[in-house]
Amino acid sequence: METIKIRDGEEFIKLGQAMKKAGLVGSGLDAKILIQDGQVKVNGEVDTRRGKKLYPGDSFEYDGNTVKVEE
Repeated sequence: METIKIRDGEEFIKLGQAMKKAGLVGSGLDAKILIQDGQVKVNGEVDTRRGKKLYPGDSFEYDGNTVKVEE
């Protein structure tokens, strides 16, 4: 399982940004399309909101990759 860190001083990261930071997509548009298509799971459930806030301890899955959010 891969991990990404939230920037210092911030308490969450949005799902689209997290996908980019993890290197799973090349752009915000790519993330938007995949998320709205229902291809991304957050904490085990499909979530179609690109702006979904992820907090430390949350995880998301796409294309066989699972990424956990850390502080």
